[in-house]
Amino acid sequence: MRDGPAVRHLGMYAVVEHDGVADEVAVEEPLEIRVDGQALAVTMRTPGHDEELAAGFLYGEGLIKTAPAAIGPADDLAANVVEVSGPLLRDPGQRRFYTSSSCGVCGKGAMEEVAVHSSPLPDGPVVERSVLAALPGRLGQPTFERTGGLHATGLFDATGEPLISREDVGRHNAMDKVVGRRLLDRCLPLHDQVLCVSGRLSFELVQKAAVAGSAILVGVGAPSSLAISLATDRGLTLCGFARRGRLNVYTRAERVS
Repeated sequence: MRDGPAVRHLGMYAVVEHDGVADEVAVEEPLEIRVDGQALAVTMRTPGHDEELAAGFLYGEGLIKTAPAAIGPADDLAANVVEVSGPLLRDPGQRRFYTSSSCGVCGKGAMEEVAVHSSPLPDGPVVERSVLAALPGRLGQPTFERTGGLHATGLFDATGEPLISREDVGRHNAMDKVVGRRLLDRCLPLHDQVLCVSGRLSFELVQKAAVAGSAILVGVGAPSSLAISLATDRGLTLCGFARRGRLNVYTRAERVS
């Protein structure tokens, strides 16, 4: 095996020395999620807030509805394994989850399955268009500023005040970390709050927002056709291309004043 560049891990980012210079890059490592000692999922993530990630993932899959009685690093390989106490709401059977950092459980989520785990969304809040358009600039992305390699999800109130922001190499992981934090704080559903993501709007992000009860999802990038279809089906307000003080509203525009 060839020798690679020297790498020093410093939490969510690492310093890589090559060609006589040092670059700061995002860290990507696997995290195994166990429930009552049994491996359920492996996700490629940026270390940090792992308990939130595990809780948010399980909630988004409809496997839990309340904060687990216990959640934390496992005794073995503690940095890369989170142990969650069950029981789960349903038996996943033989299904095991593997998610990459570029996408979540790709291709698995039919709209019918989302409807099983997602309660009807409320009518409100109604938010000013200028407030929604400004949310990407308020995400708070310190590790992205260092590395340029992370996505972010932020949770805001209806006035645009930031409540939580999380970063991760996977956009779905960043969303899970925010939802997991609110679950652990016993503050779900997110009926009066707005979610904002730093990238494009995929089916899976709409799914996670709907299950968490947020009626408005804003993204810096473009939505996919299936994301728009799911947002329409779930009654979620989907806003894309939020940049330079403007945004497009694709569904349920009555929530945007």
